[in-house]
Amino acid sequence: VAPWISALVELIVVADTLKRDMAALHFAAPVTHVYNPLDYAWNNYETYLARFGAGRREVVLLGMNPGPWGMMQTGVPFGDPRLVRDWMGISGQVKAPQTQHSKRPILGFNCPRREISGQRLWGWAKDTFGSAEAFFARFFVLNYCPLCFLEESGRNRTPDRLPRAEQINLFEACDRALARAVEWLAPRHVIGIGQFAAARARCALDGIKVGTAPHPSPANPAANHGWGRLMNQTLQAQGVQLK
Repeated sequence: VAPWISALVELIVVADTLKRDMAALHFAAPVTHVYNPLDYAWNNYETYLARFGAGRREVVLLGMNPGPWGMMQTGVPFGDPRLVRDWMGISGQVKAPQTQHSKRPILGFNCPRREISGQRLWGWAKDTFGSAEAFFARFFVLNYCPLCFLEESGRNRTPDRLPRAEQINLFEACDRALARAVEWLAPRHVIGIGQFAAARARCALDGIKVGTAPHPSPANPAANHGWGRLMNQTLQAQGVQLK
């Protein structure tokens, strides 16, 4: 079996195992709804892996967890619906989860809102590399945690703000999945998008130097003034040549 086929099959197995591990977890208030796009948007995530995940990569970029207008809608990390559909060519059907928050329905590629972090990340990739194929020849993007946590108000609660008791089993499963995925992708660089992702990567990975890139979220003031330029500077400082 060709090594790239083995790697691709392994990435799909890793994601499927993580999906099953997540189903066994429980979260208490203030979290009222937990979305797992590896479940209801599995076909899009599997397409993402099949189309772009085969073979070794120079750089793995690691996000934290799905955003309400990105991966939560499309199943693709940082998955702004428009860029996933038009740039990556992924536009599969997204099933409605059994339980939805009334303020955060799953609309898939019909979601009218844009994911700003996804616009910035994938927009930077498009501007820098042109085609998705050119970008993914060197890079791959994963999320550390596949779950999106919502409070009663509809507010997004990030994994770093969960109680310690809930983090333990969640982080153990996510650490295992990340370590196995990185083993097969064999990157020279793992770069956390934001401090949380970088910190978790350092916990999960042995013998790999982990860097940190600024998060593209509007909640990061520095990202609102030319995130793509900051990303270029970050990568070059860590020895990743873009041209």
